[in-house]
Amino acid sequence: MFNLRHPFFEPLWRRTATTSICLGWAFLELITGSVGWAIIFGAAGAWCGYQFFVVWSDPKEDPDE
Repeated sequence: MFNLRHPFFEPLWRRTATTSICLGWAFLELITGSVGWAIIFGAAGAWCGYQFFVVWSDPKEDPDE
């Protein structure tokens, strides 16, 4: 659904910022009592973290795409 392997995300700071913003927003929603939104943003942050830091490979060096 979202292309997290886009060249826009090549710099480490953008991947870190995207993940941090999602997880930070999840925390904010949790402390304000919106558990549903906290789950949604927490899942988005976890997905970004997984894609950006566990299975990330540089799009320029990936022969599959």
